[in-house]
Amino acid sequence: MKPNETVRLDLDAIQGLVLRGYRMPVADYVFVHFGDPAAARSWTGRITGHVTTAAPWQNKPDTALNVAFTAAGLRALNLPEELLRTFSTPFLQGMAARSAQLGDAGASAPEHWVGGLGTERVHALVLLSALAPEQLSERVERLEATLAEAGATVVSRRRAALLPDGVEHFGYFDGLSQPDVEALDDKPLTEQGAMAGKGRWRPVRAGEFVLGYPDEEGVLPAAPAPDKLARNGSYLVYRTLRQDVAAFRAQLASAARVYAEDEDLLAAKLVGRWRDGTPLDISPQRRDPALAADPHRNNAFSYEDDPSGYRCPIGAHIRRVNPRASLPFDGKLVNRHRLIRRGMPYGQPLPPGVPDDGVDRGLVFTCLQADIERQFEFVQSQWMNDGNAFGLGDDKDVFGDHDGTGKLTVNGVPPFFVHPLTRTVTVSGGEYFFMPGINGLRYLAESAD
Repeated sequence: MKPNETVRLDLDAIQGLVLRGYRMPVADYVFVHFGDPAAARSWTGRITGHVTTAAPWQNKPDTALNVAFTAAGLRALNLPEELLRTFSTPFLQGMAARSAQLGDAGASAPEHWVGGLGTERVHALVLLSALAPEQLSERVERLEATLAEAGATVVSRRRAALLPDGVEHFGYFDGLSQPDVEALDDKPLTEQGAMAGKGRWRPVRAGEFVLGYPDEEGVLPAAPAPDKLARNGSYLVYRTLRQDVAAFRAQLASAARVYAEDEDLLAAKLVGRWRDGTPLDISPQRRDPALAADPHRNNAFSYEDDPSGYRCPIGAHIRRVNPRASLPFDGKLVNRHRLIRRGMPYGQPLPPGVPDDGVDRGLVFTCLQADIERQFEFVQSQWMNDGNAFGLGDDKDVFGDHDGTGKLTVNGVPPFFVHPLTRTVTVSGGEYFFMPGINGLRYLAESAD
């Protein structure tokens, strides 16, 4: 495709996770190690026919299946080294080797990761989603049978499930803001769609997320060779984020005792939304359940008329990870750093008022993009773990890589400082994957040797 051609997405060839937010209640992330390359390629060919694509549904399926590979996994399929070298540097190095850029130190350092992540033992990720636990268990059982037949082994698994009321473990409604993607005609209304009538935003060009299509610069993004392997593919970032709910609650309660307003408002100021999803930029004084539930309005804000951060603090989580129109450059440059996020909580909730019970709980974070370094790694290092882009000095995101000495500024007259901040989100595993299109899967199955 030439950059100036009209974009038409090949939805039958793009894996569904890239463009469809399944939002099914349960999911299993299955990490796989291959044995014999020929058997692994044969397994890839067989599973290709079961992969859920981005083609429009007549009815939502009961289950969905997607698959992605690490650099070690592509080697295990005998992809020639001259082709492997055409993949991006972060993907080839792997997430563990990028820990310094990501702030993965201390308890988050790769030597503490579990499940074989951060090592070359993980070759593939099979992501299974389902409407009910019994359907998921049946699908996992069938998958494991096919892996055994191919001489492959399951390195580890991570089960995830939506929590009541759609919240994550810190109590905030999750998953509201996603970029609209150009040419996805049947997309649900999200943030760009919500603002379209005000003339502020347009859908992000498909090449920011899917290889083989023009990006925000109007050119095709850098992609591996050959085209039949890369086209319709995307890079997937996986991270297991352990949440220390008791520590977050204690930190919030301690700060609220000296804050001029109540704890509920301070909780909203840290994130940029009230816990029900109401955006502070629209409703800074109270929750508005009708607004939070309205897809036409709950992302229809830009921060343009709140430059001082008095409604939504400049350092609030959602303002950092998507500054919208609040930074001194045009929306195209912000779009160059956008991510399609797919997150699912894991573990049982910590009941209110209960101290730390030692249970592992948190968020399975995945995101999809065309350029890991420019998108995920930039957001993580420059917008979450650094304050310079926002004029905030050493301030970091409330969920950043804190060491117990940091602070978060709540803008106002006078400003309020939440400090000291400790790390409440710890990385317990992560990896970079390539999620091929259906054409890429067939190439790997038939032509990689």
